[in-house]
Amino acid sequence: MSEENQDRSNYSADNIQVLEGLEAVRKRPSMYIGDTGVKGLHHLVYEVVDNSIDEAMAGYCDTINVIIHPGNSISVKDNGRGIPTAMHTKEKKSALEVVMTILHAGGKFDKDTYKVSGGLHGVGVSCVNALSIHLKTNVYREGKIFQQEYSKGKPMYDVKVVGESDTTGTTQWFQPDAEIFTTTLEYKYDTLASRLRELAYLNKGIRLTLTDEREELEDGTFRTEEFHSEGGLKEFVKFLDGTRTPIIPEPIYVEGNKQGIPVELALQYNDTYSENVHSYVNNINTIEGGTHVAGFRMGLTRTLKAYADKSGMLKNLKIDITGDDFREGLTAVISVKVAEPQFEGQTKTKLGNNEVSGAVNVAVGEILSIYLEENPKEARLIVNKVILAATARAAARKAREMVQRKSVMTGSGLPGKLSDCANSDPALCELFLVEGDSAGGTAKQGRNREYQAILPLRGKILNVEKAMEHKIYENEEIKNMFTGLGVSIGTPEDNKALNLNKLRYHKIVIMTDADVDGSHITTLILTFFFRYMKELVEFGYVYIATPPLYMVKKGKEFEYCWTDEQRDTAIQRLKGAGKEDSVHTQRYKGLGEMNAEQLWETTMDPTRRTLRRVSIENAAECDHTFSMLMGDEVAPRREFIEKNAKYARIDV
Repeated sequence: MSEENQDRSNYSADNIQVLEGLEAVRKRPSMYIGDTGVKGLHHLVYEVVDNSIDEAMAGYCDTINVIIHPGNSISVKDNGRGIPTAMHTKEKKSALEVVMTILHAGGKFDKDTYKVSGGLHGVGVSCVNALSIHLKTNVYREGKIFQQEYSKGKPMYDVKVVGESDTTGTTQWFQPDAEIFTTTLEYKYDTLASRLRELAYLNKGIRLTLTDEREELEDGTFRTEEFHSEGGLKEFVKFLDGTRTPIIPEPIYVEGNKQGIPVELALQYNDTYSENVHSYVNNINTIEGGTHVAGFRMGLTRTLKAYADKSGMLKNLKIDITGDDFREGLTAVISVKVAEPQFEGQTKTKLGNNEVSGAVNVAVGEILSIYLEENPKEARLIVNKVILAATARAAARKAREMVQRKSVMTGSGLPGKLSDCANSDPALCELFLVEGDSAGGTAKQGRNREYQAILPLRGKILNVEKAMEHKIYENEEIKNMFTGLGVSIGTPEDNKALNLNKLRYHKIVIMTDADVDGSHITTLILTFFFRYMKELVEFGYVYIATPPLYMVKKGKEFEYCWTDEQRDTAIQRLKGAGKEDSVHTQRYKGLGEMNAEQLWETTMDPTRRTLRRVSIENAAECDHTFSMLMGDEVAPRREFIEKNAKYARIDV
């Protein structure tokens, strides 16, 4: 036995490590904040803000200010009661230090202090402390300002009084640790703004502001946005449906306390064909749904079905109405507050409390019944929408069956244009969705046939945001994607969940030209994935290729460039002491302008390429963005383009 193997076999008491204080968080940060990339970095801010929101839900806070400082440090200030600073009897140290440095310590475990809270793990702010190179807490209470600073979770000194104050609240300032967040330390303003906007809708009456001090504006001020909602979820639904046409004038609003569970929801019917239900438990986005969503669907179906039967509008309908029909063209936001939530599911964001289902079911039934009786005109519009949905569903079912039957009719079931790979292990295989037959031909020549498959798409696929479901399944390019991927959409009974058991590739790469048309095609494909194959995105299977924009060449020496800045640097480097006109720049407007070797080495070679993984950071924000970009309303789309024009590449 080698010396190394002998050391490994000596498993004794000395091998047992005891991580003290917050060392466990620094040792395995992903266990506490998800990851140490962009998502985890922003999660630090959410943890601190959630503490302030908990104070607001308890009725002691109405203002929260978030500031991004130069150097990407963050401060969060609220006007709550302030963290207690007196000596903790058991720990023999200030309660502030206990909260900031010990896991599972906080007021959320005491039901007299917080009836409900955004998280019940008690690791929030202490995790932020552990993963920050420097954190400073100022507490305003009892007429004084208390302060303590920390480095990597360890106190730099005892809690001390640094001044007087006639206000109350807490300010947390922290600088994330570059040893932990090695990918990036840069905060995205829009990502933080999306979460604060969401919290403002979920907690009506609270004012949240976001200020970015990293770049001063021309007038000497900084970019600042305030998020405040008096209408709560009604305004949230209007925001989500801002680019859709409603069929009823105002969202239906439900608020009540059933079986000791506060239930709040708003719903609106529009002229589209998709269902968009967003659910929250104690301000946590339950992207996988759960018992509160099940209760909502039961209450909605039961109440609308009873009204439709009573009205006689269904008597001549030859198609059975299903629960799915009652939700077509529906946008809804559900928010419940649960004292002890039980989460389950793939991402631990699926509510499992059985008692919540009945509470939501009853609340929806009571309010919706009253609404339908008092608003007969709107009630008929909704039922007519349901009848149209049932008719379209029958057509969609036939179209879906045709897609899935194609595998029987054509042997392997694979599209004729698909150039498959030799390997059959989905974890190792990649599928490139390529714009056009010409670029598809080049990609087929340049690929590694062992694990890379190519599926050319002819032109722009159908805009699924504005199409009826059966039209989607009849579209040739979409049928090819379904059959090529090997997946199928489930029945309405299982909420049309995507069946991933036979998914043939775990990397699905969208590869289009680096021009306006290519960007449009990418957006069309992403819209299709978001509306009908969201599970592919949620599991991290969807990527976007980044072909180069330029090739800068001088003689036999050349360099590929992906940005204008890289191009200018390459020109200066290659120019050297020679003449400037000896350097030539080629602008790649399409994949077809590259030969197979160039496409491989710049865009397809795993050792050199850059792939951007598509993720859903905020489902409600994605819903709003896709409906705005791909819907019928022009004005919001123009405003979005003007606001983001500096990030766009325009070919003239």
